[in-house]
Amino acid sequence: MTLEFCGAAQTVTGSQHLLTFNGKRILLDCGMFQGRREEANRINRTFLFDPATIDIVILSHAHIDHSGNLPTLVKNGFTGTIYATPATRDLCSIMLADSAMIQTKDAEYLLHHKGILIEPLYTIDDVSQVMQQFQSIPYHTDFEPIPGVKAKFYDAGHLLGSAITVLEWDEKGSHKRLAFTGDIGRSNRPILKDPDFFGNVDYLICESTYGGRLHEKEVDLRQELLRIIDDVIYKRGKLIIPAFSVGRTQDIIYYLNDLSNHHQLPNIPVFIDSPLAISATHVFRLHPECYNESVRKLLYNDPDPFEFKGLKYTREVVESKRIGRLKKPCVIIAGSGMCESGRVLHHLGHGISKERNTVLFLGYNAPYTLGRKIAQGDKYVNIFGDSHKVRAKVEQLSGLSGHADHDELLMFLSHINASKVDKVFLVHGELDHQEAFKTALEQKGFKSVTIPSKGDIVEL
Repeated sequence: MTLEFCGAAQTVTGSQHLLTFNGKRILLDCGMFQGRREEANRINRTFLFDPATIDIVILSHAHIDHSGNLPTLVKNGFTGTIYATPATRDLCSIMLADSAMIQTKDAEYLLHHKGILIEPLYTIDDVSQVMQQFQSIPYHTDFEPIPGVKAKFYDAGHLLGSAITVLEWDEKGSHKRLAFTGDIGRSNRPILKDPDFFGNVDYLICESTYGGRLHEKEVDLRQELLRIIDDVIYKRGKLIIPAFSVGRTQDIIYYLNDLSNHHQLPNIPVFIDSPLAISATHVFRLHPECYNESVRKLLYNDPDPFEFKGLKYTREVVESKRIGRLKKPCVIIAGSGMCESGRVLHHLGHGISKERNTVLFLGYNAPYTLGRKIAQGDKYVNIFGDSHKVRAKVEQLSGLSGHADHDELLMFLSHINASKVDKVFLVHGELDHQEAFKTALEQKGFKSVTIPSKGDIVEL
């Protein structure tokens, strides 16, 4: 068995890891690299391998940095099966289509407004072909992706349907076991189960996104939400919440629903103004097998944790514009989470210069994004080419991250007997964070921890 690192090596996007066994090739994830436009375009159009030579893909979860380049793979000759959990398959059906739509609209905008001709990576037709190649496998169910290799999915607790993949095979008279973590979630999250333990392994491909970093001390999310909403009502303003459409939006709806069930939520309209978030929430409803015990118990008394009095899902543009013209207090949850695209830009354009409004961020904003500029306190920001003075109050609510931090990763991996692991490969992280996590793992007894570069090939 050989392993080649084709993406998310010393960076946090573009997850792609290639296994070769007895002439057959398994690709773990086929993520899109996300970054500056020219660099991302070049990387996403160029694979380190011929897509036609890949036999199967095993997908950890639906986030675009793990699944987003599947249509490009298919477009360039991949005809094999894509294995994923049922929830991952369903989320990919909407997220890949949304990605194709964004690329098509970006290409049209660049052509019409700047005279730049660029071909989208893929179209909705390519996505349709991808979906025909999916095969859904539930958690804890053995399957054989290629002859001689058995596989099983364990719940990663990171996103609806997210999975840790464990592969097993016999080679040179010995039995081998490899785990690919995908992205590891956190314990005691509002909707999803805790990450599954998968036992001892010989080889571990482990994410390191939060290596050397800890999440901020958590606050009482419900009480903080109430405080912020009460302040907005008092000022007769709007609460604008930029949120990732898949995962983060459902978490915040769940908390608001809980407040409503306990008769604590003020009488204020709440709008989910994101077609993708609406579709994603429907997928969440379809997969109670991913819910944790507290949510499953809730279903006996509240059959829909994503619906409450005052909540309105708005899909049409005309409805979104109507929200922008509202003169009374309201909560607007819209994508995207880092304010780089989507309907939240229109709401920020209308509202960021008004002192009575509040902008609430639910998580990390990457450098150079509009979200980072607002969160870090820039006095002026550009939205659709126009400069706006930031007069709205800016708040940050910690505790909703879907990634395990440094200590949480170490705690999760403590179920493994470190002395039995031959090699650990750290992926999906920036180099300085990976080095910090490498040191911590070595101190815990993991004897061979490496940080591969893109293109590195190792023999297992």
